[in-house]
This record gives sequence, C-alpha cells and structure tokens, in this order.
Amino acid sequence: MHLSVIIVNYNVKYFLEQCLCSVARARTLLLAAGREMEVIVVDNCSSDGSIPYLQPRFPFVRFLDSSENLGFGKANNLAWRQAAGDYILFLNPDTILPEDCLLQCLDYLEQQPAAGALGIRMIDGSGHYLPESKRGFPSPWVSFCKMSGLTTLFPTSKIFAGYYMGHLDPRVSQEVAILAGAFMLLKKQLLEQTGGFDERFFMYAEDIDLSYRIRQAGFRNYYFAGSTIIHFKGESTRKDARYIKLFYEAMILFVRKHFRGVASWWYVRLLELAIRLKAAASKTKPVAPADPFVGAAVAVQGENNVALARFLETKGSRGVTAGNPADVIIYSEGPALSYRSIIAAVEKRGQQYPPFITGQGSSSLAGSHSKDNQGYSMPLAEV
Repeated sequence: MHLSVIIVNYNVKYFLEQCLCSVARARTLLLAAGREMEVIVVDNCSSDGSIPYLQPRFPFVRFLDSSENLGFGKANNLAWRQAAGDYILFLNPDTILPEDCLLQCLDYLEQQPAAGALGIRMIDGSGHYLPESKRGFPSPWVSFCKMSGLTTLFPTSKIFAGYYMGHLDPRVSQEVAILAGAFMLLKKQLLEQTGGFDERFFMYAEDIDLSYRIRQAGFRNYYFAGSTIIHFKGESTRKDARYIKLFYEAMILFVRKHFRGVASWWYVRLLELAIRLKAAASKTKPVAPADPFVGAAVAVQGENNVALARFLETKGSRGVTAGNPADVIIYSEGPALSYRSIIAAVEKRGQQYPPFITGQGSSSLAGSHSKDNQGYSMPLAEV
C-alpha cells in the first residue's frame, strides 16, 4: 500500500462528505498511476450521526468508531498504527483537494533529500491564502511578535513575521520549520521513529510539536506550493474564549516540554498573560450566520442537478440576471467542473460573494465566509 489518508471527524459530517468527494477524485487519479491508497476516518464519538450518514456513501473508506472523544493527536495515532500505507497523510475533514494533489505531493516529497514531512499551500473558503500553511519555530521572540500584533503590522518581515515565515514567497516550494496538521504528509516509518503525535496535546499545538521533533530527528519539513487546497478554517477553529484557552494551554505544554530555565519561565508568563487579555477581548458571543440562500440571487457554476435545484427552490432563491447580480455562488463539481477549477475560481474571486461547494452525487454543500468565522455546511434536503 502506497498511501493511507487519515481523517479525524467530530460532528462535521457535511464538511467531511465534501472532503471525501474530493478525496475520491484524487484517489482515482492515484490508482490510475499504479499507487494503491486507503482512507481511514476516525469518528470521535460524534452526535450528528456521521458514520451512518457517510458509510453508505463512501464504501472505500474504513470508519473507526470511537466511544469517546479522543482528541486530535490520539485519534490520529490510533489510525496510523493500523494503516497499511508507506506514506501517511493527516487531513482535516473541512478541506477540499484538487484531483492531482496527492499525486503531486507524493512525487515532490519522494524527490527531497532527508525528507521529513510535507505541508501544502492552503486558502480559506473565501479564497484568501492561509499564512499558517508555513510557519517558523515559535521561539519566545517569534511568539511575542505574533501576540503583540507586530506580525500583522509587518507581514513580510523576516524579523517580525517569523511565526508565518512571512519573508518567504508562498508561491515557492521550500523547506520550512513547522507544518499545519490540516494537511501533513510523511512516511509511516518516520512516525514509528518519532512516536507520532504526543497525546498529551488534546487539541492544538500537536502539529507544532511533531514538526519540531521531526527536525530534531535530523529530517526536513517542506512546504509545497505546487498545489492548493481549500481549508474551511473557521469550522475547526472558533476564535472564542474556549479556543483561546485550549490553544494557549497547548502552547504552554509545548514550552514546558521543549524549553528550560529562565526562557521557559518568561515564555509561560507571556502565554498566561495572552490567555487573560484575549479571553477578556472575546467576551462577545459569536452571532450565528444567517442562512445565505434565503431569498438570495444564486449563481450555479457546473451542474445544477435536481437536488440542488429543489434546495434553491425551497429557499426562495432567485436566478441571476443582468439587473440581478449574484449574492451567492455555488460550485457544483462534476464532469463540467473539476475541483482544480473550483479552487482556482474561489481564489480568483476572493470575497466578491460567498462561495459554496457541492460534490457530484453528494447530499450537502459547504462554504466559509472567512478564516476567522465558523464554516457553513448544510444538507440539500432534510435527512
């Protein structure tokens, strides 16, 4: 077996449906190239009926049903230890891949000397580049610049934007320090050597920790810009008080694990201060987004199938005319519209209007208005 794709799911069945539709397309291309591939989904005790909904739709996927929420790292470890692939791809459920993504990434990684892991260029659901696609080591100075806003003020500075390695061109494939766990490709042998994810990290920072340990073991991490994926970032990262607490506590764990002495003490104090300040600033309860399709002018690119047409009819959506421009656009994947074309279109349009994606034969759609808001997914019919 050449590749095992591992996805951890927790109550995001419609996002995962769209992800698996794109993975299925990439799998077809990989198999045609003579490379076997398996897909393993670990369901972390979802309450939304994920497995009974998805299992009949994707017979090529092996579902592991956990009786408890294991967290991100532990669930991934459970899966890769059962995987048959020489290479392992850790993939978030709120992602969309172009058809040739897996083939390109494997080819690139296999050509690199002392290869460790590979990450990829990511955009959010509105088409904007996600700077966390490539990151530097979070030293005390780098973290201070990030938390103080210096990174935002000087996004391309080598001195102040080290957290996202902002001085490096995001259109160029190159070696980087830290990769995002949303898409991380590496050899299973390397996971066996490093022990995989540290299970003390329940959520957040486990990708930073694994990336760092891969480099400590003498290997290199690479950022691949030859392909682009969509990561509906908001779905798995809500910028509320709970997120702030989980993220910074995970970073404190990372610091205590890898730093010593005075540097560690000051770094922890800085993170504790960030928790208090950011938690105070996030007291406002996020407002649930309104249904974007109700009464809206909707443009459909690709196949406007029966299920999609009925869905728009129930929402009272209007067609697009010369005097009635689009409020929302839906990209319907199929013979006339590939995932590669969809991703390119989303990136090109930016925030012109909210984009949504539905895979051929799927019963849902997914979209996201920005990297800081919760992603948006819904069924095309009541299920």
